[in-house]
Formats: sequence, C-alpha cells, structure tokens
Amino acid sequence: MTIFIAADHRGFELKNKIIEYLHEKNIRIEDLGNYQYDPQDDYPDFARKVAQAVLQNTQEFFGIVICGSGVGVSIVANRFPGIRCAIGFKVEQVVHARENDNINVLALPSDYIDFENTKQLIDIFLNTQPKQDEKYARRIKQIDTLSLAH
Repeated sequence: MTIFIAADHRGFELKNKIIEYLHEKNIRIEDLGNYQYDPQDDYPDFARKVAQAVLQNTQEFFGIVICGSGVGVSIVANRFPGIRCAIGFKVEQVVHARENDNINVLALPSDYIDFENTKQLIDIFLNTQPKQDEKYARRIKQIDTLSLAH
C-alpha cells in the first residue's frame, strides 16, 4: 500500500503531522506538495496530483487530500473517473464511506478537525475493507459509467 498525500496552505501543517504519523506506522507515503508554506497556492493543483497518482494502481494506492474545508480538494479529486473521494469528519462516516462507497481518497478539512481525530479517521480509512455484496459493486459500476458519460 502506498498513500499519496497533498495539501494547500490551509492543510500544510496537518499534512506534515500526518506524514510523520504514517512514517511511524511504517506506511509508505509520498508527499505531493506543497513542500513549503505558500499562502497563495491553489488546492486544485495538489488534489489533481493525488488523484492522478492513485489512478496508476487503484488496488494498491490511496490518497489523502487536505484543504481548509475539505470540500475543494474533494470536488477536484472526484473529477477523475475512478476516484471516489469523501470528506472525513467522523469515524462512523469514514467507515461507511469506505465500506459502502469504496472510497480511495480521503479529503480532510484542516479547519474543522484536530490531529487526534485526524489520526482516527486515517486509521479507519486505511484499515476498513469495502463490502463485497453485489449491490455495492453495482453502485460503483454505475458511478464509473456516469464518469464516462460526459
């Protein structure tokens, strides 16, 4: 498993804490930026990099994208067919998104969650397995079909 991570200026500090946390757990993580704090940077640049990296191998690669609200990076990531990104606020929500919607990118709202909550959300994201029932697979196929329709 490889985790690709990126954040704009609002998520920059949280991203660096997450990288340290995941390194301590011996999880392979690749930082896709920003590499220095820049209050003028743009979240679409970073969410795009993560989405494109995850799409190289959706069975082995996951992504974490961070901005102030989590909304902007989520919108950008979900523009890429094959990416299923959800904003994480609560453990139960991330469990549901991973089990039922098979998310492969987690968007984090740095302005609304603390680091302890962040660690829980990431652990759940990485350790929860998607449900294999036919209805969940069918729904993912429907999402993929929608992505190809436009």
